[in-house]
Amino acid sequence: MGRERCNRRYLPEAAFPERLTVETDLDAALSQCDDLLIAVPSHALRATLQQVQPRLAATTRVALATKGFDLDSGKLPYEVAREVLGERPMAVLSGPTFAREVGAGLPTAMTVASPDTAFAQELARNISGPAFRAYTQTDIVGVEVGGAVKNVIAIATGIADGLHYGANTRVALITRGLAEMMRLGAQLGAQRDTFMGLAGLGDLVLTCTDDQSRNRRFGMALGRGANPAQAQSGIGQVVEGVLAARAVRRVAQRIGVDMPICEQVHEVIHTGQSVAEAVRVLMSRTLRAEMD
Repeated sequence: MGRERCNRRYLPEAAFPERLTVETDLDAALSQCDDLLIAVPSHALRATLQQVQPRLAATTRVALATKGFDLDSGKLPYEVAREVLGERPMAVLSGPTFAREVGAGLPTAMTVASPDTAFAQELARNISGPAFRAYTQTDIVGVEVGGAVKNVIAIATGIADGLHYGANTRVALITRGLAEMMRLGAQLGAQRDTFMGLAGLGDLVLTCTDDQSRNRRFGMALGRGANPAQAQSGIGQVVEGVLAARAVRRVAQRIGVDMPICEQVHEVIHTGQSVAEAVRVLMSRTLRAEMD
């Protein structure tokens, strides 16, 4: 990356800005670090934080661009960071942001969430520009729950589209998926309004409807008859929803939240249940009031 001035593996068309320095030594990278932004898959977050922890100054502020629950503990990313790094200003970045479109300079909006409003506002100003706009809020739990659950729902909508079930099914899954997201978030202490914003409904719609989404493409492969291993191999990158399905199910069961779509996605991926059986289970559930 330092030589070619781009990430040729994942985003070759987006050249690095002149002021960006590629550093291969972690000690050197963190030696004069005021603010640290960590962008790794959820399964790699804890190990990354453990490498970073002894190298961080006490005053370094940390921002996370990781979506998903910690698989072993069921904790959200900011909770894992606080456990490993201790008390310090913490923020999370989330929202509907496909990397290719951001790299191409197409207009994009996202959310910076932190209970430290000064940090959130400063971070939002620093990353915003002519084609990138960051909004701030304080509900770090809601933003992270949205980022975790939307990947599982995107697999469900991908499965439906792989089965050619049509627009009615896709919208039903998105809408009921949002209801599951809100139920889980509310039980974990999130603000319901957060899920109507960029990190909730915005990211959910993006991930469920555009083929740039790895989770959606993974689900489409399942709907067309591939098994999970074949679908994962065809993507060639991390599909966050695969592990998220297991983690979300574990958290939901622990706190007693009903999440039938996420449950059936888990069953298809991790227990070998057929897609047809998952559809049958969802469509034969006891009728209920929509807002329950």
